[in-house]
Amino acid sequence: MNVITTNLSGVYVFEPKKFIDSRGYFMESYNKQLLKEYIGDINFVQDNESKSTYGVVRGLHFQKPPFAQAKLVRVVHGKVLDIAVDIRKGSPTFGQHFAIELSDENHRQLFIPRGFAHGFSVLSNEVVFQYKCDNYYQPSSEGAVLWNDSELNINWAIDNEHVILSDKDKNNSIFAELNSPFEF
Repeated sequence: MNVITTNLSGVYVFEPKKFIDSRGYFMESYNKQLLKEYIGDINFVQDNESKSTYGVVRGLHFQKPPFAQAKLVRVVHGKVLDIAVDIRKGSPTFGQHFAIELSDENHRQLFIPRGFAHGFSVLSNEVVFQYKCDNYYQPSSEGAVLWNDSELNINWAIDNEHVILSDKDKNNSIFAELNSPFEF
């Protein structure tokens, strides 16, 4: 597996090697030892999956301590633009983001540590998206930042008239109002 570092400390792209023949392909999608080498010990305790259609934007979400979550995310069908935003107070990259296309063709995975907001936009007709999380989801611990906040300047690769949001994501706070519970 190829490991790619990003501009955000602790955020990594894992790119599996595919072995292709007449039957299809084989790849290793998870290797605990390799992750330990780059991110330390991690114990994933919950797997989540979502299905969405073109134009859906989910995010920018995070879980507050003590239910903060690190995530390893991937696409099993379709294509998304995946976004991680550094919300760790005191970080030299506070408020900066990393964006990457994840698809069923490139099989890339993004590791997002605790202290980051996460979201994605669906670029294909349909997507099936999977998350491995190192902590259990707790509704009372939800946090979020407005997806299209001008201060974050994220290009979601979808025209605004095609964006589909949940009612909750339409009303998230702007980044300037974020009282982040995370320290660098």
